[in-house]
Amino acid sequence: MKQSLFESRHQADWQAFAAQLEALERGKADVAQCTGFAAAYRRLCQQLALAQARGYSNHLVEQLQQLALRGHQQFYRHRSPLGAQLLGFLLGGFPRLVRAEWRCVLAASLLFFGSLLGMGLLVYLFPELVYSLMDPEQVSSMEQMYDPDARRLGRFSERDSGDDWLMFGFYIMNNIGIAFQTFASGLLLGLGSLFFLLFNGLMIGAVAGHLTQIGYGQTFWSFVIGHGAFELTAIALAGAAGLKLGWALLAPGRLPRGEALRLAAARSVRLVGGVILLLVLAAFVEAYWSSMTLASASVKYGVGAGLWLLVLAYLTLAGRGQHAPD
Repeated sequence: MKQSLFESRHQADWQAFAAQLEALERGKADVAQCTGFAAAYRRLCQQLALAQARGYSNHLVEQLQQLALRGHQQFYRHRSPLGAQLLGFLLGGFPRLVRAEWRCVLAASLLFFGSLLGMGLLVYLFPELVYSLMDPEQVSSMEQMYDPDARRLGRFSERDSGDDWLMFGFYIMNNIGIAFQTFASGLLLGLGSLFFLLFNGLMIGAVAGHLTQIGYGQTFWSFVIGHGAFELTAIALAGAAGLKLGWALLAPGRLPRGEALRLAAARSVRLVGGVILLLVLAAFVEAYWSSMTLASASVKYGVGAGLWLLVLAYLTLAGRGQHAPD
């Protein structure tokens, strides 16, 4: 892109940002003037990086550097406390980011949930197929974990029944490990994320199909429906974050691959931050609610359906009407 076109396209944004800076520096900025300042500052920094990478004139680069320096000073001077930033991200920033990255989210969800449902149906119809993914010892362990006569569901042994807090920690570490693996492997041109989305979908589907086929369906489904709303959604979103990294490497557009990856990583890491929250919630529900045998299956189905609706409503509705994340 020629410098003249670049300047004409963004000149109005720079002037608006300079006006915001002047109001902040004089201490006369109102709420309306501060709205979107952080996003405008990030955009300016990206435009400065583009101007430097494309070799635009020193005059333009220095002008943008001055605006960026003044913006940096005001941003950190007026920056909200960490708690307020976190709350803002959870209440609006994260779901807006998920919606902004809907293409990656849709691709990851189709692959993960599609393979899960497809393998579950195949194993239900052809029971021996489960042994193509799991050895007999693993299948036996799964049957033990979801035996209707077990005092605590989803545990490898009765010895674990009273250790809910230990299981809570185990679930957090295990789930975050799976999510990080799915996300970070996106650096392999997205192939790693595709593999782990498919692998996890096939494995979960095989377990679901097998347990349903042998008559443990009510035990299994009443166990997973609650925490699954958080856990399965988180895995799909971690995959979406990894696919975004891979796509930045495969199709960087007019940017150098390093710059495209840096910009994609900034958004992907924020996605993973929300994923970790979902996984912590999933671990809590799994340890203290899903494994209980006191509640009836119908109650668990009702609670699970409510949690799925809550997650879907949160991701599709929360933060609407506010400024979208950059």
